[in-house]
Amino acid sequence: MVGGGVLGLAVARELAIRHPGASICLLEAESRLAAHQTSHSSGVIHAGVYYEPGSLRARLCVEGSAVLREYCASRDIPVNVNGKLIVATSEAEIPRLDELERRGRGNGVERLSRIDGDEIDSIEPGAVGLAALHSPVTAVVDFSRVAESFASDLEEAGGSIHLGAAVTLVTSSKDGLTLISSRGPVTAGRTLFCGGLQADRLARLCGGAAEPRIVPVRGGYLRVKAGREGLVRGNVYPVPDPELPFLGAHLTRGFDGSLMIGPTAMVVGARDAYRPTRVRARDLYETAAWPGTWKLIGRNAGASLKEIRNSFSKKALVEEARRLVPGLRLDDVEPGPSGIRAQALGRDGKLIEDFLIEKTESAVHVRNAPSPAATSSLSLARLIVDEASPA
Repeated sequence: MVGGGVLGLAVARELAIRHPGASICLLEAESRLAAHQTSHSSGVIHAGVYYEPGSLRARLCVEGSAVLREYCASRDIPVNVNGKLIVATSEAEIPRLDELERRGRGNGVERLSRIDGDEIDSIEPGAVGLAALHSPVTAVVDFSRVAESFASDLEEAGGSIHLGAAVTLVTSSKDGLTLISSRGPVTAGRTLFCGGLQADRLARLCGGAAEPRIVPVRGGYLRVKAGREGLVRGNVYPVPDPELPFLGAHLTRGFDGSLMIGPTAMVVGARDAYRPTRVRARDLYETAAWPGTWKLIGRNAGASLKEIRNSFSKKALVEEARRLVPGLRLDDVEPGPSGIRAQALGRDGKLIEDFLIEKTESAVHVRNAPSPAATSSLSLARLIVDEASPA
């Protein structure tokens, strides 16, 4: 098993449950578990409103949300069920809100309701709009703590976790694959890769397809200062533009009670560019050399410029958020955390929107695990292990 984020740990845990007595070894490149996307996410347990009915994301999100909440209750991991309001602020957004309602109902989202503009303040007194969708079961959790719990389950079942074990080479043998890592070689009859930001590189080491490629997209947040968190009770989201690749700035009430605004979405020059100016030569070269990068940016030129502006200008991001919550002021905010999204991108510049799993000799690779992968982690892990099982 390669990858110690929340999904990789969920997969390793599922393997241990299904195959008691098997030797399960998890290799993680970093010096700690959940070092990247897991610990840099908003913590939202999504309900399944956005995804096209019939897609893996739709099915596994709705199923996975319920399963994850049950798991957290069984492990005394706090979950704050604070709800989500998706707000239309213009007439042009009403048809898009209708489409989200169709998707949510088609996906079987629990207790989803459509509300008029004059009902919004009964749920979110600080928000304004013409209409909204209310998802009361949307919740937030500390996914780092969830990952730690999955790791404990794995070790209790006899599995082992090895940190600082970056895989640099993979060779085939009669016994399966030999993984050469910074902590030495490991031979495995079957290997599952949940490499996140390194997913494409790990797959290619095993003879996987040349595409999609991972393009790092930085998401930055502003934090609302202490004392002003009450502007929002739960989560307030805009209606996304289907022509654009990301949801837009929203307000998220975190598991710790904090209120965040964001994220931005800017292609960056390193797969760990938590500071927007960080550049790593290999990462920058691969992103710049991939034709899909320029096709994506060219097709969304205006949105790309807006995201660059929002990434460097507090005022711009606050103004966007004020469409939803007009009482927000510039002096209410301070710099917040950031994360890097492992965005799988085709040569044609189209985002890979659904979960993508690829098989190579003696291995299964998760090539794309966008949101809601953390929400879906337990259900998605079952699917991945099914794929790894002998026919």
